[in-house]
Amino acid sequence: MSDNVVPLHHAAPVATVQGTLALDLQPRFDPPETTAYGRHPVADVIAIEAPLRHGLEQWAGRYVQAAVEIVGGDRPVSQLLRWSSREVFQDLDRRAQLVARAGRHQAGQGRVQPVRPRVVGVHACFLARGRVEVSAHVRYGDRSRAVAARFVRTADERWCCTALEFA
Repeated sequence: MSDNVVPLHHAAPVATVQGTLALDLQPRFDPPETTAYGRHPVADVIAIEAPLRHGLEQWAGRYVQAAVEIVGGDRPVSQLLRWSSREVFQDLDRRAQLVARAGRHQAGQGRVQPVRPRVVGVHACFLARGRVEVSAHVRYGDRSRAVAARFVRTADERWCCTALEFA
């Protein structure tokens, strides 16, 4: 009976790099390229002027700061009504209510927290002149979180947050 057994696979040599990533581990000696403003290059889909970028990153940082303070219970959600889509506004309200219920406090009433959130970095990627995606680094004492947002320019020339994700 063993004469009728057909092997399913032929033995194949195993390479030493099989299943690993092909990484170049050689050190780089050249400094990274920088823009005219001394910053690293950005990954915009379209080219955008530096003053517009800087202004939007500052504004987005204030928006994200307000959003994390709303979720933490320090601000009322109504403060971001004008600059948020209905979905984002409802999600912020829901998150604030959940945190308030877990912490046994009233959402938006301001409370004494041992550690307050602080936005320490914001990076924008312009998809179009009126559409931008933003990532923000938020510190809570020794801990960090990431927040991602999408802003769209409205007909009355203001930015509106249409998506907000906490990680």
